[in-house]
Amino acid sequence: MKDNEPTLESIEDYNTLKGSKKRVVWTVIIAGLLVGIMFVAAKSYYGSVNDSIPLQDAIGKVPVK
Repeated sequence: MKDNEPTLESIEDYNTLKGSKKRVVWTVIIAGLLVGIMFVAAKSYYGSVNDSIPLQDAIGKVPVK
C-alpha cells in the first residue's frame, strides 16, 4: 500500500523559495513577531492581574454519584 502524502523530497521548492511563496513566508514570520511584540507590550503596560480568583491547592471531596 503506497502513501499518497507528499514528502519533503518530492516538493519541488523544498530547497529554495521564490517569488510570492517567499513573500508569504516572510509575511507570516513578521506578522507572528508583531503579534508577539504586541502581547509583550500589553503585558508590560497593564502589569500583573489584581483581580484573580484564588485557587485552593488541594481538592477537598469529589462528589461521586
